[in-house]
Amino acid sequence: VQLQAFGGGLVEPGGSLRLSCAVSGSVRNFHDMSWYRQAPGKEREWVARIYGGGTTGYADSVKGRFSISRNKSWNTVYLQMDSLKPEDTAVYYCKAVRGMASWWGQGTLVTVSS
Repeated sequence: VQLQAFGGGLVEPGGSLRLSCAVSGSVRNFHDMSWYRQAPGKEREWVARIYGGGTTGYADSVKGRFSISRNKSWNTVYLQMDSLKPEDTAVYYCKAVRGMASWWGQGTLVTVSS
């Protein structure tokens, strides 16, 4: 299984971006997929999760502004980010979990600045 995150870039405060995480290899029976982020000088933090049945969860800091979704085949997961704030600036990573195994994608940089 390989994950590749893309879609980051520079956006002004209040703007929007959509990140994508493309999954290759066996995508069957993932338990969940998540987005994490790591801001400069800070630890990596969880942002959002989507479970196999479609249930989603969000960190309080992004609730109401970010939305996680996936296509039916599980080979792409999205993170729609609206009303972006400077504090959302970070490298964003996607993660897939199946049983005791997990896989990370490389990060994509999101910079929110005027």
